[in-house]
Amino acid sequence: MSKFRSLGLVAGIDEAGRGPMIGPLVVCGISMFPDDVPKLEELGVRDSKRLTAKRRAYLATQIREIARRISLRRIPADEIDALRGSGTSLNSIEVDAFASIVDELAPTIVYMDAADVIESRFAETVAARSKVPTTKCKFVAQHRADSTYPIVSAASIVAKVTRDAEIRKYHEIYGDFGSGYPTDPKSIAFVRDLIESEVELPPIVRKSWKSIERIASQVLGRQTALGDF
Repeated sequence: MSKFRSLGLVAGIDEAGRGPMIGPLVVCGISMFPDDVPKLEELGVRDSKRLTAKRRAYLATQIREIARRISLRRIPADEIDALRGSGTSLNSIEVDAFASIVDELAPTIVYMDAADVIESRFAETVAARSKVPTTKCKFVAQHRADSTYPIVSAASIVAKVTRDAEIRKYHEIYGDFGSGYPTDPKSIAFVRDLIESEVELPPIVRKSWKSIERIASQVLGRQTALGDF
């Protein structure tokens, strides 16, 4: 066994689906021994947004072979709406997911993609909500960590592949609404058609999103609120 294995586990955490108006937020954490991290670099693991869907799917399979453990949190749209309706911010929702993953993986160092404009504050907040003391784990948060740390890149890939699989399941139920992002014409048309038809928006739609309110106000000719849907 390599001497580095005595140093404990390193982990990386990232999310997929923070911005979409349709579908879940998926947070993924990956842990492994430090001397296994170079294997990720050998695979060509990098920020999931810079990879094709086919390449992400392939890498996700390889990452699962290398990882000691993978932890996932799927937060559906209706849960996000309920939490936001009770005054919980999206950043706070994400912090709770990150902290629970740290608790599960119990690494000695964790690298995270910061969801706060102040990187150190994000790391401190996750650490404060985690049950793993800072004496046993070092919390590191950076913007674009998925482009800096291969283990965060790996987490971003698995998160994205997991979310894409969820979206495909929703397509089978609700039809092809595209990616769910507010810039996607298919997604916009999907929401617009539902509102025009006076059909209740399904639970996969984030009704608390400004983009949904904007589409609704354009269709209805008036300002709307979460309770309108």
